[in-house]
Amino acid sequence: MILKVWPWNTQGLLRKMSMLKALAGICFLHLTTIVLLFIAVIDDAWWFTNSLYSDIWGRWVMEHNDEVWVYTDLPSSYRRDYLGAVQAFAVLACMFLVFSLFAFIYQVFMLEKGERFTITGVLQLIACFCLMVALSVYTDHFHRGETDGWYGYSYILAWLAWLLALLTGVLYIILKKKME
Repeated sequence: MILKVWPWNTQGLLRKMSMLKALAGICFLHLTTIVLLFIAVIDDAWWFTNSLYSDIWGRWVMEHNDEVWVYTDLPSSYRRDYLGAVQAFAVLACMFLVFSLFAFIYQVFMLEKGERFTITGVLQLIACFCLMVALSVYTDHFHRGETDGWYGYSYILAWLAWLLALLTGVLYIILKKKME
């Protein structure tokens, strides 16, 4: 004799709850990726020295050691074509991450049971590719010969956002919709 404690089917409920947890977890990773990338692209902490810090949009220079920071344009030694490529691909990565979030929300409600989140995964991987191009060009063409500086936290956050975009892109492609 089997004693039933619950009058309803707990197996189906547990499966639905595990799918909801998976969707919530991957959505949290997706939102974290977007926030990290927006902070990295907007904030001005890609490269530091003792007297300046810069990003992909401009730089701040300390004037005459009086602890006054002045915003200046990026130096003319930066090749404008490489700089434009870094800026364009960083903005494209932000856009594709946001588009993939909207595609995910659409697919959660419109996909049939058993289908994959392919569109969301492909958009996420395109964002990952754009971010990788921006970071690779920045790494290769800027601050190459400079020995007195170091990469800032925005640069590191951008690489972390790249890793999370790659992870979530692969997860979206693998993930199948299992709940009704």
